[in-house]
Amino acid sequence: MNHSETVQALLDAVQQGDLENAKTMLADGFQFSGPVPQPLNARAWLSMSASLKAAFPDLDYHFKVTGVEGNVVSATAQLSGTHTGDFDLTSMLDMGVIPATYKSFAVRLQKTKIIVAAGKITLWVVEPTQGAGLMAMLQQLDIYITDVIVSPKKWPIQTLRGS
Repeated sequence: MNHSETVQALLDAVQQGDLENAKTMLADGFQFSGPVPQPLNARAWLSMSASLKAAFPDLDYHFKVTGVEGNVVSATAQLSGTHTGDFDLTSMLDMGVIPATYKSFAVRLQKTKIIVAAGKITLWVVEPTQGAGLMAMLQQLDIYITDVIVSPKKWPIQTLRGS
């Protein structure tokens, strides 16, 4: 498989929620960064992906490979879905569980760079984009972090319903 095919296989596995297959495509030192406060290793990223799939069963990443330069594959993603399950941010960000709001979201398109080495994904970097990422998703679901998180265990996420 060439680098583009390797990345496409990973993107397809993530979209389908086949995280066991996705895990086999990640290098031991895999890192994911961008829309999260600090880089995630493979275990944390897979946990985050499972939590997203459980909270948003209809989650669509709208992945698209846009180019390859050496071992760097460029792609885009534009997440959308409906929040019909509990969104567990405990293991990912130590922020607790957000009950289903039954609201939909569609964040802005994000550009990504994915590095492939020896047939495995080593690094996935998402470019910061206004109106995209976890905070934009939560905002569209009317979920706000009420204060600056100094100690996540002391500051719960509060769901604000209504308009």
